[in-house]
Amino acid sequence: MSSPLRILVLAHNHPDLQPGGTEVVARNLFRSICDGTPGVDGLFLAAVTASLRDAKPGTLLQGAPGGHADEALIRLPHFDRFFLSQIDTHGLAATLGPLLERLRPDIIHIHHPLQFGVETIALLRRLAPRRAKLVLTLHDYFAICPREGQLLTTEGRLCPGPALDACRRCLPDRSGTDFMLRQISLQDACNSIDALLAPSQFLKDRFVAAGWDARRISVLPNAVPTHSRPVAHRPLASGGRRDRFAFFGHINRFKGSLVALDASARLSKTGVAHKLSLHGGTAYQPEAFLAEFSAALAAAPAARHHGAYTAADLPARMGAADWVVVPSIWYENAPLVILEALHHRRPVICGDAGGMAELVRPGLDGLHAPIGDPEGWAEVMERAANEPDLWHSLVNSLQAPSGMDVMAAAHLDLYRRLLRPGPALPAAVAA
Repeated sequence: MSSPLRILVLAHNHPDLQPGGTEVVARNLFRSICDGTPGVDGLFLAAVTASLRDAKPGTLLQGAPGGHADEALIRLPHFDRFFLSQIDTHGLAATLGPLLERLRPDIIHIHHPLQFGVETIALLRRLAPRRAKLVLTLHDYFAICPREGQLLTTEGRLCPGPALDACRRCLPDRSGTDFMLRQISLQDACNSIDALLAPSQFLKDRFVAAGWDARRISVLPNAVPTHSRPVAHRPLASGGRRDRFAFFGHINRFKGSLVALDASARLSKTGVAHKLSLHGGTAYQPEAFLAEFSAALAAAPAARHHGAYTAADLPARMGAADWVVVPSIWYENAPLVILEALHHRRPVICGDAGGMAELVRPGLDGLHAPIGDPEGWAEVMERAANEPDLWHSLVNSLQAPSGMDVMAAAHLDLYRRLLRPGPALPAAVAA
């Protein structure tokens, strides 16, 4: 009998504590692989900060919510977000050393350098068994954009990619040396990674344009659980219209809730009957944005904010929607809400660039609207509400997303190929 495949997965938070897209897809992938594949076991290790967990004397490790014995938390409060640097390498070495010795992983899959830091990559390379292979999924643009990975200028314009002068205009308090040191540390760390993954072709292209080696980055799309049946479309009375729009996601500036509310207000002013439901929490948002959001909500009489929701709440809330809107003002990468909407057979209206536009084929899976342009969004939403044949056409042509089993199989295939003897891969970043 062959020995089991052992996997260590690192994520920058646990989805039961902070249900962001990266955390959700990382844990779903881990559970799908470990629960659905004989001969595979491992550990899902999620980093948390002081805002979510108090320190435990003598250890950085804690039990994870959810009751799974193969999931744990590691408390890492000493993190520099600009340099993506974890200062407490001593504590990490003292914690990860015994853990790696006990688990002896064949694959170490890092789902984000946040909280763990670039130093952890070198530490894992040094402490892990010689046979172990390191995988890093590039879930967003953090590694190439020091402004929180948004690829947005301070004026809110889409940024094509990093350039020293442009980056200094966005972050004038940082010196040119800081930007160069950030780039060098990321380059050194990623050169020791055995495989880099991107959930979208668009994200890969942005990294390649920034100087990363295209040969190192494989595109492996995200997925969502599809074992549940799609929720039924809401029944319409005779003469009724498909004019119910729904936003799902965290309420913040970058996700575009203000754009959706402005578009809704414009529709109401011109007499276009519709409803806009916003589903998502507002935690950790600055007071200035919350004041803008409250004012925009008050100015949009057809809009309602229904607050935070859980995965269990999603089908019922999706059931009340005809359309799902993704008005993000940045490129996005591979938003899970789009996959969830397509699974439930809801056409999607999203921005016309980036990873979101890659997921939504205009005229087949939904419609594109101009990023950050409320007037343009209002025009597209008016068309959606007023053309009943359009909704039916899209519902009949949209493509259901792959399930987690497909995503798990693709990752397992990659892991096994990495473990076969063969030549070394090229450097991650062009010199």
